[in-house]
Amino acid sequence: MPVSCRSVSRTSEFFRGLFRLPKSRSKPSSALDQRAGAAKGKVSSPLDPRAGAAGQRIGGAEVGRFGATATVEIEAAKIGKVAMTYSPSVDGNPDPGEVVWTWVPFEENDGRGKDRPVLVVANLKNGSVLAVQLTSKAHEGDREFLSLGTGSWDAENRASWVNLDRVFQVHPDGMRREAASLDKTRFDRVKGALRSRYSWS
Repeated sequence: MPVSCRSVSRTSEFFRGLFRLPKSRSKPSSALDQRAGAAKGKVSSPLDPRAGAAGQRIGGAEVGRFGATATVEIEAAKIGKVAMTYSPSVDGNPDPGEVVWTWVPFEENDGRGKDRPVLVVANLKNGSVLAVQLTSKAHEGDREFLSLGTGSWDAENRASWVNLDRVFQVHPDGMRREAASLDKTRFDRVKGALRSRYSWS
């Protein structure tokens, strides 16, 4: 019995319908997906600090928390010679003399922490920088703290104190944003206090 062209056509359409793949539905990318994209060199969201313009690097509050670019506390007395040179530059990188924001782990070192301002005091040979933590909590008479005064890094214009006892290594990609440049007079005061405490230069 001859088979008509119309029957062949209908049969072909039937089998094409059986094996047609459903259209994929786009889903909003998660923060984990965004971080994975950033790790591959893709600027996919504000979570990636490279998404901001030079000098205005923008990132999420957890930039500097995980991985190779995490901000870590170090034993300042054991790192040897440190050259503290005042060299602020609004170039999108943390430089000595600048107040920048990054993830700062709590002293308990239990995985918790907070996005905080730190003062960059020196460059390291590995490309990272040394920084000391700032706090708005007053510490009158406490030798581990140095009064810094006010600055544009604090939106409420509160006086800040430098915690001389907590020194951090900050990776350039672990910095969320540059906040302000400290004047050289105050930087030299911090430099003198750190030199006296850790024998840095």
